[in-house]
Amino acid sequence: MTNSERNDLIRELLSDFSDSDNVEIAEEMIQTCLSLLKDDAARVDFKLLNKAFKEFRYAFKIFSGYRHLRKVSVFGSARSKPDSAEYQQAKRFSKMIADRGFMVITGAGPGIMQAGNEGAGRDRSFGLNIRLPFEQTSNEFIAGDTKLITFRYFFTRKLLFLKETNALTCFPGGFGTMDEAFEALTLVQTGKSNPMPIVLLDVPGGNYWQRWEQFVRQELLGNGLISDGDLNLFKVTDDIEEACDEISQFYRVFHSNRYVGDRFVMRLKSNPGQAFADSLTYEFDDLLSEGGFQIHEGALPEEEDASELMHLPRLVFKTASWDVGRFRTLIDRINEQ
Repeated sequence: MTNSERNDLIRELLSDFSDSDNVEIAEEMIQTCLSLLKDDAARVDFKLLNKAFKEFRYAFKIFSGYRHLRKVSVFGSARSKPDSAEYQQAKRFSKMIADRGFMVITGAGPGIMQAGNEGAGRDRSFGLNIRLPFEQTSNEFIAGDTKLITFRYFFTRKLLFLKETNALTCFPGGFGTMDEAFEALTLVQTGKSNPMPIVLLDVPGGNYWQRWEQFVRQELLGNGLISDGDLNLFKVTDDIEEACDEISQFYRVFHSNRYVGDRFVMRLKSNPGQAFADSLTYEFDDLLSEGGFQIHEGALPEEEDASELMHLPRLVFKTASWDVGRFRTLIDRINEQ
């Protein structure tokens, strides 16, 4: 069979979905699978890709009905007992942030994960469980729920934690908590994840994250391994109301961002006016590659793929910078309006 004949068969297979905007991508995915066969890829590689693909598909399906709601991923030790200070702090935080309209995503297990689901309540919770050799079971506050998803692989689970969340909160924990905190900071710092609030929450009077921050300042910043602006990417506190304010305030005016060609586009919930944009041109000229900040009443013509956000005003500018700490300062300035 020639490549042309094979392509015709694939297009015929997909003809029932011709109204979908994603048909071309689906065709590429099928072509990639055929290329794996052509490459004589190992069976273990096929099995890994197949299982990961199934996990992603199912998770996307579950989250699809809740994409209009903001979410907070909650991390911390699985060993924290219900009567511990950190468990109670996580429970109170999760209830408070859920009362402000956010859903909570946890790892579905015991400890801080259980506290997050208990505090937010079943209706406002997701659980992303992981199969482990010692068989982690889901906690009672998310067990049996349709929003409980079980993963075989850490990498698929971790991607969903960050892809579907709008903020991240870490309580004291072990290797896994540190892994999630540093990965989130790395992805935001490098622009591989959208900017979002990252809150490191201690128990009242605790110093777990204070000592962590001291290490970051002394060893990472002090040795030139990160920049001053990177310290703006996280907040350390032991006050749950301050933690919730950090998250909800981030989305007071700022909605989301994307690139459109060579322009950086910030979608806003309200229009601050061109006079305010002109003041940003003066205050944040270091972020501009040319021109200034411009207000657009609605979507740019190239943004037809985001129909549900077409009505939102835009702050548009050209930049050659990726100083994420400085971008975070810009978002904070916008949210003051």
